[in-house]
Amino acid sequence: MTGIFITLEGGDGAGKSTQAELLGQWLEERGREVVRTREPGGTRLGAELRRVLLHGGEEIGDVDARAEALLYAADRAQHVAKVVRPALERDAAVVQDRYIDSSLAYQGAGRVLDVSEIRTISEWAAGGLWPDLTILLDLDPSTGAERRRARGGTADRLEAEAIEFHAAVRDGFRALAKAEPHRYLVVDASQPVDQIHTQIIARLATLVTR
Repeated sequence: MTGIFITLEGGDGAGKSTQAELLGQWLEERGREVVRTREPGGTRLGAELRRVLLHGGEEIGDVDARAEALLYAADRAQHVAKVVRPALERDAAVVQDRYIDSSLAYQGAGRVLDVSEIRTISEWAAGGLWPDLTILLDLDPSTGAERRRARGGTADRLEAEAIEFHAAVRDGFRALAKAEPHRYLVVDASQPVDQIHTQIIARLATLVTR
């Protein structure tokens, strides 16, 4: 594969969608085909899994943590096979909102499942595919919750979790970044949008010229 695989991670309200849009525009201006996608929900199957996982409510009742982890892995297997790998094989840049690291942070740290088991399941689902760069937009969970409330709408299942859950998720992301600094770029997401974008581009420039 000759494309570039970039993922954006972080808690709710960290600004992943905004930075993904800016990053996609920057890459397109430099002549790259850009595939913007997300997990869960990047395929038709994934869209249905996303609806069930995040918005199922009383329709599905309480979801066991292991069942939740497996559903995310199922979404990932379909997404990598049908969207991500084909894009990378034709030299596109894939800019993706959430990937394996979200499973490690949310189901591992947040749901207190064995992180090594989540990693094994996720790697198997993805066929061993990891990003060239993972951008962690690090933000205090309370600030993220305030941003979500400001934009309105109904909180999904994960957004509605207690602040302690989101604090554990943040700690999980930070631990992952510390363990793999060569793959991660950690950015303070409380900064202005343009400053965050500048830091991302500074790191990414070395990848797009390879």
